[in-house]
Amino acid sequence: MDHSADAHRTDLMTITRFVLNEQSKHPESRGDFTILLSHIVLGCKFVCSAVNKAGLAKLIGLAGETNVQGEEQKKLDVLSNEVFIKALVSSGRTCILVSEEDEEATFVEPSKRGKYAVVFDPLDGSSNIDCGVSIGTIFGIYVLKHLQEPTLDDVLQPGKNMLAAGYCMYGSSCTLVLSTGNGVNGFTLDPSLGEFILTHPDIKIPRKGKIYSVNEGNAKNWDSPTAKYVENCKFPKDGSSPKSLRYIGSMVADVHRTLLYGGVFLYPADKKSPNGKLRVLYEVFPMSFLMEQAGGQSFTGKGRALDLVPKKIHERSPIFLGSYDDVEEIKGLYAAEENKLV
Repeated sequence: MDHSADAHRTDLMTITRFVLNEQSKHPESRGDFTILLSHIVLGCKFVCSAVNKAGLAKLIGLAGETNVQGEEQKKLDVLSNEVFIKALVSSGRTCILVSEEDEEATFVEPSKRGKYAVVFDPLDGSSNIDCGVSIGTIFGIYVLKHLQEPTLDDVLQPGKNMLAAGYCMYGSSCTLVLSTGNGVNGFTLDPSLGEFILTHPDIKIPRKGKIYSVNEGNAKNWDSPTAKYVENCKFPKDGSSPKSLRYIGSMVADVHRTLLYGGVFLYPADKKSPNGKLRVLYEVFPMSFLMEQAGGQSFTGKGRALDLVPKKIHERSPIFLGSYDDVEEIKGLYAAEENKLV
């Protein structure tokens, strides 16, 4: 046994240590945010374990339910939702919870109430479990202005008001990407320690990428600027090499790749879904927050994504996010289209 190597392993930057270091930069802080994050991290570890078991149960036929199409997935969705609701409520630091799984927002009982509102998708991309594709949890955190009697308006805020956002991806490894408004950092779960270790410090998205990510099956329903942009990706007019298409169909996985390698991820509006498909509060906002913090951009086809003010908790929006220059090109195409209409 290599004791010197083991001793070295204790000098790792865990997510707990990282968040405590951040907390020490704010002498006025009481540790509430740190406690809340530790409960989110615990939820992620729990779901990671459950996802791995579900995959295995499916592979060797231990699922227990005869309905192989939807039932097992649905159960995992519901389990993940319950895990996060319980973890967040028991932290004693939350006030309002908005989950993709629940039609209504959850208002925490007064005795367990804190000053934070959390919006989350407990298991994004869960239809991909059976084929082993990465899935994930997405979350965003708001701080409430007043705690007297919280209302839905307290979460129906623009994304630029978010205090922190992140996602946890359950794939070949379990990766948690987090921003508290001061850059983006990535942590990977070390199963032998049960700890998230800082593996991707200060993530910066490349200024311009070589990848575009979109569901081309919807191409016949796209508007003109989206169709033009994808055409330019495949047949560039400036003599540059065409971009590569990479589309997993799991938002967490597609955005994670975009964040690390650059390029652009788009889920535009189309004739079938005129308001887009992705939900503003717990998909568009957290991912846009991370993108901007990493030096990229996020655009809805009309303006900056984080400036949107949602009217409903499950509102949808088109989204284009990724490398700064690539999103700038899309913005240019939308501006040109608008000028034609004037």
